[in-house]
Amino acid sequence: MSRYALIVGINDYPANKLTGSVNDAEEVAKLLARHEDGSENFNFLLRAKGKIRKATLKSDIVRLFSRECDIALFYFSGHGSADHYGYHIVTSDAMPHDMGVPMTEILTIVNASPAQNKIIILDCCHAGGIDEMVQMSKGMTVRLCNGVTILSSSRAHEVSFEVNGHSVFTSLFTEALKGGAADLNGNTTPGSIYAFIDKVLGPEEQRPVFKTNVSEFISLRSVRPQVPPEVMNRLDEFFPHRDDVYPLDPSFEYTNDPAYEQMLRKPYHDPPNAVLFKQLQKLQSVGLVAPCDREHMYFAAMDSTGCRLTTLGKHYWKMMKAKKSKGGEVKTQK
Repeated sequence: MSRYALIVGINDYPANKLTGSVNDAEEVAKLLARHEDGSENFNFLLRAKGKIRKATLKSDIVRLFSRECDIALFYFSGHGSADHYGYHIVTSDAMPHDMGVPMTEILTIVNASPAQNKIIILDCCHAGGIDEMVQMSKGMTVRLCNGVTILSSSRAHEVSFEVNGHSVFTSLFTEALKGGAADLNGNTTPGSIYAFIDKVLGPEEQRPVFKTNVSEFISLRSVRPQVPPEVMNRLDEFFPHRDDVYPLDPSFEYTNDPAYEQMLRKPYHDPPNAVLFKQLQKLQSVGLVAPCDREHMYFAAMDSTGCRLTTLGKHYWKMMKAKKSKGGEVKTQK
């Protein structure tokens, strides 16, 4: 996949200099450069700049979104401004009545982009102003074109906070990229990042804004899956039919062995069954499998009941069957 990113952090301003924007931009660039397994992810047009002029930044934005590629991503950390004329991301040469690049212009450039997926991530005060630009601009509704996603650190009337050299929003954004917002396959999407940040920030804090016009979310970064692929690929082996019960008995519990001092039940621990049971327990830990008529998998085994797929498990079961029918093993998307 062809992925390009423009990652900008500005600390140097005529007044009210910042200390954390370059740190934030460098951390985001570091994470987006490679997936957790070390494989290449995004190519960069610009990683971070402590100081950047309006003309230069606008030129870089145009260059990014003029590319035909799978993903074009723009991340900005710095000051944002709001006045009677609209909202702006502020550049180092800001002056009264010309604070920087207007968010309306950014949206116009992005809407015209030939990139398949266009992503804007703004971490600045009044970042949600770009959302208001989508809703209304000079009395006219501005259309959000297909493939565009916007994630901003705060609503239009709010400020964005910086603590100990890093912004609150980007600190959560990077935690999401490290795996906090990853799905069971290890993929992190703009939607899952927003859900992660929104859940962590309390109602009294700055509120992130999310807006998108996509038919399917793309993964921005992949990490090690919560469930190993070799275990996920056995889902339909454990449960040939979605409503099946996988029978368990005490032989599945590895502690049910004369080597352990406890009440024992026959059949005693069987090593192959114990291996299978650990895989089923892993699936249970992420909500794909649930014990039958018992609160814990241990007692499902010791009382010889069983386990079955949850509603979420049936969803992934269906996905596994569909992908296997096309041939090949299911792997983490890159």
